[in-house]
Amino acid sequence: MIEVGGDGRTWVLSGPTSSYALHLGAGDELLHLHWGARIALADAEALAAEPGPPARGFESPLDGREEYPVEGGPRFVRPALSVRTPEVRGTEWQFGAASVAAGELRLRFEDTAHRLGITLVYRMRGDVLERSAVLEHLGHGPDVEVLRADSAVWTLPERERWRLSQLHGRWAAESRLVRSDLTYGEKIIGSRRGHTSHQHLPWVALDAEGASEEHGEVYGCALAWSGSWRIAVQQLPDGRVQIAGGSGHDDSGQALLRPGESLTTPVFAGLWSAGGFGGASRAWHAYQLEHVIPDAQDVRPVLYNSWEATGFDISEAQQRALARRAADIGVELFVVDDAWFGRRTSDRAGLGDWTPNPDRFPGGLKPLADEVHGLGMQFGIWVEPEMVNADSDLYRAHPDWVQHFPGRTRTEFRHQLVLNLARTDVQDYLWEQLHTLLSSAPIDYVKWDFNRSFTDAGWPGEECPQRLWNDHVHALYALLDRLRAEHPGVAFESCSGGGGRIDLGILARTDQVWTSDNTDPLDRLAIQHGFSQLHPARVMAAWVTDSPNTQLNDRVSSLRFRFVSAMAGVLGVGGDLTRWSEAELAEAREWVDLYKEIRPVVQHGELYRLRAPDGGLSAVQYVHGGEVVVLAWLQAQRYGEPVARLRLRGLDPAGTYEQVGVGDRVGRSDRAGAGEVHRGAVLLHHGLHTGLRGDLDAAIFRFSRK
Repeated sequence: MIEVGGDGRTWVLSGPTSSYALHLGAGDELLHLHWGARIALADAEALAAEPGPPARGFESPLDGREEYPVEGGPRFVRPALSVRTPEVRGTEWQFGAASVAAGELRLRFEDTAHRLGITLVYRMRGDVLERSAVLEHLGHGPDVEVLRADSAVWTLPERERWRLSQLHGRWAAESRLVRSDLTYGEKIIGSRRGHTSHQHLPWVALDAEGASEEHGEVYGCALAWSGSWRIAVQQLPDGRVQIAGGSGHDDSGQALLRPGESLTTPVFAGLWSAGGFGGASRAWHAYQLEHVIPDAQDVRPVLYNSWEATGFDISEAQQRALARRAADIGVELFVVDDAWFGRRTSDRAGLGDWTPNPDRFPGGLKPLADEVHGLGMQFGIWVEPEMVNADSDLYRAHPDWVQHFPGRTRTEFRHQLVLNLARTDVQDYLWEQLHTLLSSAPIDYVKWDFNRSFTDAGWPGEECPQRLWNDHVHALYALLDRLRAEHPGVAFESCSGGGGRIDLGILARTDQVWTSDNTDPLDRLAIQHGFSQLHPARVMAAWVTDSPNTQLNDRVSSLRFRFVSAMAGVLGVGGDLTRWSEAELAEAREWVDLYKEIRPVVQHGELYRLRAPDGGLSAVQYVHGGEVVVLAWLQAQRYGEPVARLRLRGLDPAGTYEQVGVGDRVGRSDRAGAGEVHRGAVLLHHGLHTGLRGDLDAAIFRFSRK
């Protein structure tokens, strides 16, 4: 809902529990009024009538109060907008008009010196406010160089103290949650790598005065962008806090606007919750399931991926044998990973040549896909379209198509280079290759990988080479959008060496994401805990792989622990099934059957993080209608102490819940509990006995409201 004040200069956007208000002052300065609990228009007008801070010689009365601070004039805070022409730098703008249509508020300003139109865009979806900016060169003037154009600046209310939450990491250790007190100055996170990166997810949360998992004020902001980005959290000298964020990592230039051209920033979404970190997460999840993720109402299938079983040593006969074993344990989607194409016998060759290897697949992919379909499964493949090996037909034909600087060595990581997707000829080539591939066989699923960062982001001959950074991402989005439109039955997974490209922008075009290359079930608990702060289980791919985990740490874990860990998201299997014993295959079949039973609750239910993975007992709970699923893990039992009871959440205290026999019927039957009836109040206030013991133990509990 959008309300407009009687003077046409005050606006309030409201969701079910929250409101956002802003006001245009007498000098056309756009001031932030309120972000938090729901208020009325009269409340916003009362805030607008309050006098501003007194003028002081070394301070600006606008700093910390402006909705979208620009460079220039009486301002000292980090600017959201920085532009220049050969003779003038900065912005001096005047208000033009406001419009409200189709649930969207648009506030238009104009800088006459630059002939630049600036429109701030607002849309409330539930309690999530989407914000962006549009820059337009209005013509009859020099080109305008855009040094920095943030999507939004978020202003927080005055509180005693703030704590900052962020998700940091590296390859195989992504999305780990860290919280720290916010201090004066700036805290900057971001990516200079051309993609979202393993190092940070583009999300921050600030809680006021010590929020907990289920109580207290939490403000969160998330950027819908899959390239380089920056979020700056600044606490000003007077204690006010602002969060600025957008695409691009420096102020060295994002675009060159010629007369008639425009630039639209990605969405920077914000959310306020009074329900602590858990309430904020559930609101983010609901927003993505309703407004971001394509076909979110569908459940994702159980998949098998052949990579860890085969590596680069791949053949059609070998894939057929794996497919038969995968089908036997109940897998619904069989994915052929790397090395099916070109001369791809190692990571040194073949990228860019997206045609089946004739020695390994003499009839192409169709015969294998047909057999997989005949086994009752869907068929998927792995691709890495934005990359090329120097040893490839594509690079030999078009060495100028990669990002590079003249006279400089072309840096290779994993023996590969990055295609300049900003070029239209590269876009046309990839469309033709991928469209032909998806038309050549009944392919249902594409795992789209991106295995190295930008290093030599040059574009010889281009007047504005810095636009490569943004244009690459826009071209990626356009290619995915076009492929989805032309092949509507094909699902896509975003992968970047694991979790290197996960954000609201890529999630608007893919059905799930590869969370991490780390498939160790214990490490995954912390990775998944951080991931869940923002993103729902419906998109979080998680695999069961072999034990010991030879890829990372040689840790030995039971099939039970591996499955229960992976069942917290979209279940997959990635081990070498030809080496699994008949007993392991039989147990795996039971776990897969169980996951299919609880999948609607896990993938579409509301998430409650009961206990964080801190070395002892941890657990998550999903509630969907009257159905409840609890996944619990015990890392280690110490000093012989009994394991704590699990207090559940999200239940009706006056209700009764019947326990359904599920996970404890798999592998052992000592804690079945089927048919037991529990009072909601007891589960909420006294908790559930898990019966977990020893090291690396796990269990699943399921309840149905009577």
